[in-house]
Amino acid sequence: MSALNQIEHIVVLMLENRSFDSMLGKLYPKSPGFDGLSGSETNLDAAGVAYAVHNIAGSSDATMSIPAPDPGESWTDINMQLFGMSLPRPGAKPDMSGFVKNYQAQAAHSPGVYDPASVMHYFMPEQVPVISKLARQFAVCDRWFASAPCQTWPNRFFVHTATANGYENNSPVHFPYQMPTIYNRIDDAQLPGGWNIYFHDVPQSITLQKLSLSLNRFRLFDEFLTDAKTGDLPAYSFIEPRYFADVSLPNDQHPPHVATLGEQLIADVYNAVRNGPEWARTLLIITYDEHGGCYDHVPPPPAQPPEPRRPGAAFDFSRYGVRVPAVIVSPYVPEGTVLRPQNDTPFDHTSIIATLRKRFPNLGLPLTKRDAIAPDLSIALTLATPDNPGPEWLDATPYSASPADVAQARIAPPNGMQAALLEFAANMQNGATGAALEASSFIGQQMQALSQGLNGVPDGIAKDVASSITYIKSRLGALFRTV
Repeated sequence: MSALNQIEHIVVLMLENRSFDSMLGKLYPKSPGFDGLSGSETNLDAAGVAYAVHNIAGSSDATMSIPAPDPGESWTDINMQLFGMSLPRPGAKPDMSGFVKNYQAQAAHSPGVYDPASVMHYFMPEQVPVISKLARQFAVCDRWFASAPCQTWPNRFFVHTATANGYENNSPVHFPYQMPTIYNRIDDAQLPGGWNIYFHDVPQSITLQKLSLSLNRFRLFDEFLTDAKTGDLPAYSFIEPRYFADVSLPNDQHPPHVATLGEQLIADVYNAVRNGPEWARTLLIITYDEHGGCYDHVPPPPAQPPEPRRPGAAFDFSRYGVRVPAVIVSPYVPEGTVLRPQNDTPFDHTSIIATLRKRFPNLGLPLTKRDAIAPDLSIALTLATPDNPGPEWLDATPYSASPADVAQARIAPPNGMQAALLEFAANMQNGATGAALEASSFIGQQMQALSQGLNGVPDGIAKDVASSITYIKSRLGALFRTV
């Protein structure tokens, strides 16, 4: 019997662009009960040279930033990674053979040194001790796939709306995004405490038009720490990491960002809920939006499309994306659990929506056909009483970015996620600062204006991260503050 009904607070931390194998493939030895890495997995390069999965020891910046530069994550990139070609034949089954070839192909048109071996790299548990400890102490899911073989924005839309509305890439942007969200359902049901989205610099979720009248629900991450400490978390909390280098380095774990900073964020979130008065009534889910071009050996299975194919769309969303890490944390979860669904439908990001709907039935019917069939997480909470308290405190590997580190990161070109957020800022009307953002209708007015046509990013702004985040803050003012 599940203890899901004992849960009053569901907290989700969604990080960026890491596959299951790259983060947790060596959590346990490979066995029928854990689908990790054997160490014999390989990919061939364009010349037929084999590159095996491997680890580079240590916790230096260089090691914890692998792969660098950033691998491809567009829909065509992922096709090549899964099938060894950008346009697979109809009915083809993914064989996970093209990660190295795709990374090599990037080198032909991108700056930087592309070592083909880097996309085959994995971390050992001692290099990522926080997520590894939580995965062993509670539950790790080795059957959780990104919702689609697509970039960041489509997969993040799935966790909020159970669809990407037919859009397979971050760019070109398609503002306004008008999909109904699980947050609107929470508002309609008047769940106690409602919902909050906690963010560090720019909440990608604000691009969803139907959240435009809920600016008071977007809170800085420091407020999450306070709310957890005082027992004031809402029914549903969604946490977004820092995406840009500004006052500090990003902690989203998006390659080549230093993964140790993401470990520190995971520890901060866990420590806050573990030591808060609502720990026994909290379910924490740690996952990643997509794999970011990092190797995984498990082929994604077919998926239920959330809705009919959009006219002109390149993809019908009938396949999941690559496996990503997912760790399920609660004192009702038995130690050492390897969580798998009870049928052939795997977990994906819409399992979070399915779990919310199961715990709070007044949230209503499924948002789409995808979350209608998604397995929920009630099967993880099998202890009758909260007998697995977990460690009282977790310490991440010490790491502090120097001013020189931050300065170097700020001159890097923006990645795909950052560039899409820059496009969002460019398409907000002038004057979107300070008091204007406090008006409940302001963002809604902006989104309506977007439907009249999109503006380009001004020349020179997209040259580096520093120019990008400075421009975003100047356009969006008080809402998109950087901590």
